[in-house]
Amino acid sequence: MTDSSAFSAAAAPSSRAQAAPLGHLAVLQAQGADAVEFLHGQLTQDVKSLDASHARLAGYCTAKGRLLATAVVWRQPAEEPAIRALVDAGVAPAWQKRLSMFVLRAKVRIAPLPLQAFGVSAGPAALAALATGAGAELPRAAWARAELPSGTWIGAPAAGAALRWWWLAEAGREGALAGAADPAPAEAWRAADIAAGLPWITAATQDLFIPQTLNLDLAGGVSFTKGCYPGQEVVARSHYLGKLKRRSFAGLVRAGVADPSALPPADIFHDGDAQPCGRVVNAADTASGTALLFECTLAAAHAGGLRLGAPDGLAIELQALPYALGEDAA
Repeated sequence: MTDSSAFSAAAAPSSRAQAAPLGHLAVLQAQGADAVEFLHGQLTQDVKSLDASHARLAGYCTAKGRLLATAVVWRQPAEEPAIRALVDAGVAPAWQKRLSMFVLRAKVRIAPLPLQAFGVSAGPAALAALATGAGAELPRAAWARAELPSGTWIGAPAAGAALRWWWLAEAGREGALAGAADPAPAEAWRAADIAAGLPWITAATQDLFIPQTLNLDLAGGVSFTKGCYPGQEVVARSHYLGKLKRRSFAGLVRAGVADPSALPPADIFHDGDAQPCGRVVNAADTASGTALLFECTLAAAHAGGLRLGAPDGLAIELQALPYALGEDAA
């Protein structure tokens, strides 16, 4: 297994910050007196214990425990309770519609927000200039959140030495970092998300995976003590009974793909086997090749010889993840 920084373009420290527009992400807001209680009963995350200075990863499942969305969620300061969620733009409209179906008499309104998402990364030498542009010191820890003059800043997990943030900017604030950060491609940010082991459910991968097979529990996105939510029985059963047979892994294909975003949910094969052993979750183009986050059987991953798309397809090199897969991956 090789170092994940091989495909994490955003991991290398620089004297200048890097800012990538993340047009593939959108923001939804649930606001109203019952917003916290409502989402607490819908997501895999413990929304009630979420304080205003942190964000968390969360999943939204079907009754069978299959993920329909993954999201970064946080409390937004407002006169009424408000929870915001950063989610893949391709699933946002359907998720909004589905959540709205279950509001019933709850006092909560769910709507998209016209915020622009950016992925910002910086090494130590770039932090002073970045703080000037942002309007204050930025949070240094993953999942720490701050409301600054330039917008909302959330520390993103990183596999490399650079610090990373999701920056949510309102109209008129997009240029705040013009003198402090260089433009960067969204693909570099996607690759850094893969290196960090962050799974994003897209329209192509809805209803395919349970949270644990995407390592959502290892990334802090599942609470096993919060109580009921759609799919909770399936998720809890997978957690408490026996060992998991599938997990997600990071990989690198030493060849470029014309459109990495179209790869999910391409099949993963073990060398020579006719039946697929896994599926691509996310993919991104890098200077080293195509970075993959893929779900796979533990047996096939440990045996090696993984192939993309066909039994004789392109070879996949496993990359290290920043969290341990646990005893079930031994």
